[in-house]
Amino acid sequence: MSKTEQERRNEPASLSEAKVREDLLRICHLVYQKGWVAMNDGNISVRLEDDRILCTPTAISKGFIEAEDLIVCDCSGKKIQGRRESTSEIAMHLTVYSLRPDVRSVVHAHPPTATGFAAAGRALDIALLPEIVIQLGAVPLAAYGLPGTPALSDGMLPYIPTYDAMLLENHGCTAYGRDVWEAFFRMEMVEHFARIMLAAEMAGGAKALPREEVEKLFAARSRYNVNSKAKMLPGMPLVAEDFAERNQVGTRS
Repeated sequence: MSKTEQERRNEPASLSEAKVREDLLRICHLVYQKGWVAMNDGNISVRLEDDRILCTPTAISKGFIEAEDLIVCDCSGKKIQGRRESTSEIAMHLTVYSLRPDVRSVVHAHPPTATGFAAAGRALDIALLPEIVIQLGAVPLAAYGLPGTPALSDGMLPYIPTYDAMLLENHGCTAYGRDVWEAFFRMEMVEHFARIMLAAEMAGGAKALPREEVEKLFAARSRYNVNSKAKMLPGMPLVAEDFAERNQVGTRS
């Protein structure tokens, strides 16, 4: 007996898509276990073939989400498969996908230390750790936008094309990559960086690397096979000379 169109829609398109679903569920559970979300916080998506978006639904804990809870949307955010409703922040994911053809997955969560910096209105933009400079360059701070509205994406627009993770002012963090694992690990790096930054400040102040060393780290990306669009820009990341210049200006004033 042939399958109906609805039955075909409710099946993964291929074994590879089934693996994507499995990976997305695993990341949901990891995000919860790491304490990056509480209650129904956070949302995760993966871009499938034919511009379909596999994503987590609204109003469900990422720690207890199951395969049948996942939904599929089209590139406009309209649900085409699934029993639950789409996340209210699907527009943020679609904005990232529209500006970054290389991105196949977006992870949004509220890791506590990184979100603390976002709530303080501070980017993670100091050239403090070689690994962060190589992998992410810097982590900018997007201006606040009301969650669940187009305003959420507005503050992200300047940074999406050239950064792979960012803080959202008074909200949380969003990271993205070539698959859900890369997006997850970039989020993990942001939270790890935030914890080290906080510890450095409590220990007397974070000391930035000098410009020459940061330039070497950016140049080393190809050697480490790092895929990142972030470039070294004035003040992103902040290098030791930036702080020395600020101190000189403060002394003169």
